[in-house]
Amino acid sequence: MIKKVNFPEPKIIAVNNIELEVFEAGEENRERPIVLCHGWPEHAYSWRSQIPALVAAGYHVIVPNQRGFGNSSCPSDTLAYDIDNLTKDLLGILDHYGYEKSIFMGHDWGSAVVWAMGLLHPERVVAQINLALPYQERGELPWVQMMEKFFGDEYYFVHFNKRPGVADKILNENVEQFFTNLFRKNAPSPSLDTNMMIDLATSNKAQGEAILSAEELNIFISAFEKTGFTPSINWYRNLDRNWHILGKVDSIIKHPVLMIYGQKDLIPKFERISQYVPNISETTIESGHWIQQECPDKTNKVILEWLEMNSR
Repeated sequence: MIKKVNFPEPKIIAVNNIELEVFEAGEENRERPIVLCHGWPEHAYSWRSQIPALVAAGYHVIVPNQRGFGNSSCPSDTLAYDIDNLTKDLLGILDHYGYEKSIFMGHDWGSAVVWAMGLLHPERVVAQINLALPYQERGELPWVQMMEKFFGDEYYFVHFNKRPGVADKILNENVEQFFTNLFRKNAPSPSLDTNMMIDLATSNKAQGEAILSAEELNIFISAFEKTGFTPSINWYRNLDRNWHILGKVDSIIKHPVLMIYGQKDLIPKFERISQYVPNISETTIESGHWIQQECPDKTNKVILEWLEMNSR
């Protein structure tokens, strides 16, 4: 097992009929819990720079490897990765620690889960912080159908759904090269089709500058060599199911929200976000998609200043 430098030791806790690998710090700060949710293809370790800053500010920081990642359970049933289960996993974390509610922070897919917590279980949310992924409007078509209509069947969200197992196999066979090429900054903007995934997985000519040290990168590589990519890609295979689940609840998020964008990220701002999130603050950091890993100090400053005003 590779020791995660400057990172808490893991605990395995039982929640929602599975087990989650959880890292925590600041256990003495019982009055101020905050749960950090990583994205794809990431790991709880992506929050390594935020944990000590939050603990120093008085928070009990709880960072799970969500289902399908790290040493957490990887159910074989694709439907086990729908948004109902992903949010109930977080409820299980709160129940395990005896918290009625918490602040939640997410990046990328973790943001999608945090947004859903605010919709499906608002009574358990104090406030939320989302990085990279803004609120997703449901629209008239389920999300994968909508993406196929506008972007075609080679758009990687669509490809994951229409051709299960194809991308999984390529990524599983090229884990080290994929992550070496993925976590970069100041590189040309990639396309978002299947060829982009193949290029990232197979090209031995990494572009731009590395965000992670070799030691840090190895944490991600070793985690996905263990699990493979299918469990985490199954999150994408529930997008249309999630669209139906979220259609059953109020679409307005009423608690305070901070939305952090990366200026160089390919994910666009949602210009009408305040229609759905009236109590929102938005800010942009000069980074790419991997905001909290690429610009940890700037990210921490924005987060801590906002929490000071909105988490009491």
